[in-house]
Amino acid sequence: MLAETSLSIWGWGSLGVVLFLVTFGPFAIFYFAFYILCFVGGGFVVTLLFGKSNSEKYLEQCEHSFLPCTSVGIPKCIEEMKREARPIKIDRRLTGANIIDEPLQQVIQFSLRDYVQYWYYTLSDDESFLLEIRQALQYALVQFSARSKETDWQPYFTTRLVDDFGTHLRVFRKAQQRIAEKGDQMKDQAEELVDTFFEVEVEMEKEVCRDLVCTSPKDEEGFLRDLCEVLLYILLPPGDFQNKIMRYFVREILSRGILLPLINQLSDPDYINQYVIWMIRDSNCNYEAFMNIIKLSDNIGELEAVKDKASEELQYLRSLDTAGDDINTIKNQINSLLYVIKVCDSRIQRLQSGKEIDTVKLAANFGKLCTVPLDHILVDNVALQFFMDYMQQTGGQAHLFFWMTVEGYRVTAQQQLEVLQSRQKDGKHQTNQTKGLLRAAAFGVYEQYLSEKASPRVNIDDNLVAKLAETLNHEDPTPEIFDDIQRKVYELMLRDERFYPSFKQNVLYVRMLAELDMLKDPSFRGSDDGEGESFNGSPTGSINLSLDDLSNVPSDETVQLHAYISDTGVCNDHGKTYALYAITVHRRNPNSEETWKTYRRYSDFHDFHMRITEQFENLANILKLPGKKTFNNMDREFLEKRKKDLNAYLQLLLNPEMMKASPALAHYVYDFLENKAYSKGKGDFARKVPPLIQKTYSDPDHCRVAAPIDDNVDDNIPLRVMLLLMDEVFDLKERNQWLRRNIKNLLQQLIRATYGDTINRKIVDHVDWMTSPEQVADAVKRFRDAFWPNGILAETVPRRDKAIRMRTRVAGKTKLLEVMPDELKHIIGAETTRKGILRVFEMFQHTQLNKRMVYVFLERFLETLFPQNKFHELFNKLHSRSKQMQRYKQRLHSTQAPSLQKSLLVSHIRLLMHL
Repeated sequence: MLAETSLSIWGWGSLGVVLFLVTFGPFAIFYFAFYILCFVGGGFVVTLLFGKSNSEKYLEQCEHSFLPCTSVGIPKCIEEMKREARPIKIDRRLTGANIIDEPLQQVIQFSLRDYVQYWYYTLSDDESFLLEIRQALQYALVQFSARSKETDWQPYFTTRLVDDFGTHLRVFRKAQQRIAEKGDQMKDQAEELVDTFFEVEVEMEKEVCRDLVCTSPKDEEGFLRDLCEVLLYILLPPGDFQNKIMRYFVREILSRGILLPLINQLSDPDYINQYVIWMIRDSNCNYEAFMNIIKLSDNIGELEAVKDKASEELQYLRSLDTAGDDINTIKNQINSLLYVIKVCDSRIQRLQSGKEIDTVKLAANFGKLCTVPLDHILVDNVALQFFMDYMQQTGGQAHLFFWMTVEGYRVTAQQQLEVLQSRQKDGKHQTNQTKGLLRAAAFGVYEQYLSEKASPRVNIDDNLVAKLAETLNHEDPTPEIFDDIQRKVYELMLRDERFYPSFKQNVLYVRMLAELDMLKDPSFRGSDDGEGESFNGSPTGSINLSLDDLSNVPSDETVQLHAYISDTGVCNDHGKTYALYAITVHRRNPNSEETWKTYRRYSDFHDFHMRITEQFENLANILKLPGKKTFNNMDREFLEKRKKDLNAYLQLLLNPEMMKASPALAHYVYDFLENKAYSKGKGDFARKVPPLIQKTYSDPDHCRVAAPIDDNVDDNIPLRVMLLLMDEVFDLKERNQWLRRNIKNLLQQLIRATYGDTINRKIVDHVDWMTSPEQVADAVKRFRDAFWPNGILAETVPRRDKAIRMRTRVAGKTKLLEVMPDELKHIIGAETTRKGILRVFEMFQHTQLNKRMVYVFLERFLETLFPQNKFHELFNKLHSRSKQMQRYKQRLHSTQAPSLQKSLLVSHIRLLMHL
């Protein structure tokens, strides 16, 4: 059965093969084998792919089950990049004022366009980075605006700015003096001046020197980068500041794109000269002022530029073909140009030869000078100061001061008698009081100059002095009571060889002529022996003892006076607010005792202090009045502090030893503490008289210009500013203090007559106007138009030709001399005025020095804007790499080391002796 079955299988199989071969042919077997191979290979591939997918799923399950999670930062970043960029919304409000925000937004847009976009779009089209930078800039401006609104700008504009300018001018003046003292001809005087300037700066500032920032472009860029980075740290939120890329971009835009070009422009001498000419463009050119500038110029470049321009104009005029009346006009112009060329040639030759001529010495050696009569000298402020200096040198100042004091007494007595007569007509009788005041004033003059106790004493005929004493004791004093002695003193000053005759041979006389502009064009003529000179009774001074300052109080030494400030408060009178101090006064006599209250303002204390310190010189170093405060002087805390200080002042003043040392002081103290209204106008005459011993104003060679200029300066801003600038520009503190005091009184009267008592309020209003949105917007628009005129970045202005710049310097100096009023020349002298104006102009002709001033203003601005951020210490650190500062510290250490060693040695010896 099994055999049959196998046979049938093989039979059927053989039959199938035969039929397959008959049907498909012998090659069909190969096709069949290929189909089978393909089937097997396909099955294998399908199995492999199915196994791989199952393996991956299994491994993923194992990863999530047994391994920690992987980072998702990269997938997240890829996902964010694939998303469509969302628009960043930027609030265009910056300062809260639309008139400021609009030009500020334009400045931001122009800055990004010209400093970032032009290269950024070559790298990427994504604008999100630009929007982030814009947002950071706007945030910084918003913070800056908020700080500015909270800042009180009045002290900055009225005090710090003026002090810094005055300090800069003082450093420049000291540097000029130091170079002049060297006396040698230096190869590069401008470079030497810059080095000397920074030497003086470090000696004056003691903590900082800005020489590297002002002289090295690399250090200047580094300084601005550091400064901008500090500002971004303050103004930006922490997240934006930590973004280094954006921070560096913003820093470079601010430092190199905005601040550096602006500082370079403001420091350019040619730009400053053009601005000066534009500021006084309405003034017409003056030929005399122009020729004075040419004759005084010490810059060969200026002279050559003027000479070349004059030669060019000369050739043009000679080429004209004219006839008739024009010929005379052209001839006059040609002659003027030839004269200018001749003066320039002469000046150039003198400068090149090094034989500079001192006009004063030349005139002094020339011999023949015009004579100014003594009576004219005594009535001219400029001439009188030189004569006063000479009289002090020869020991004859008492004669001059006596003459001036009597002049003041005469005028004052006449005024008092006129007032008395008018009151008598009105039915008011105060004859005894007025005569008592006149008698006290006359006795004061007698005691100060003519009595045997006077020091120094006026040496005059003893018979005249005795006659005067008799008159004072038995008759009522009259305005003419001192006339005989005054006339004798005048004749003595006129005839005595020690005084006026020798003064005319002294160098001070020649300098006086220079100040009066009389070395070449004398306006006074007179004989050498003084013939024709006569006594002149016009007032030039005033009396030491103001008449109304005296009162009929007992001078008994047994009178005891005690006073203290019991209360203080703020009063409002017709819209004017001021502090008032209640003073409780106790006066005890042997037979009685009195107590009363009187009320005084701080200005009353100040006026009283001024009177007594001018009258009693020794009190100036003992009594110290509390300082003034222009703003925020009504705070309760400040008033209490001032009350305490004024109480200490009163107790020191009322000390019995103080009264014994100055017996005449009691009159002033009783008058001040009396229960009546205090009149500050009573001391006007006392302020004008020069004391016998001149006050020594503290003006050390190396110190900053500080806020308190003078104890006698009233508490008003313009007087302080004007006096400070005149001190530094014209060097008044180095000259006769009598002149300076007269100038101060003149400025005081001028300001009060022009503005009245509301001048401080007007200046405060002006500062508010300067910082108003309208003015700030106008400044931003000017900045925008200067850097982007018509919306296009301004190209770098090519440096003008040297000859043009030199001629601009000459034009600027000429304009400045023209604008100076003649009244100023009459007050302080023509020569002093010229030197002061030219000194200021010369200061602005050095780029490095101008940069120093700009950086000082910028530093004070930031210190005022950010008072809590210690910018002062920051600037000291930023400038600490200064070479001048390092040399100064080395010199200071070398000078202090020996004294320190000596003190240690002495201490060691004392310790050994003690042991």
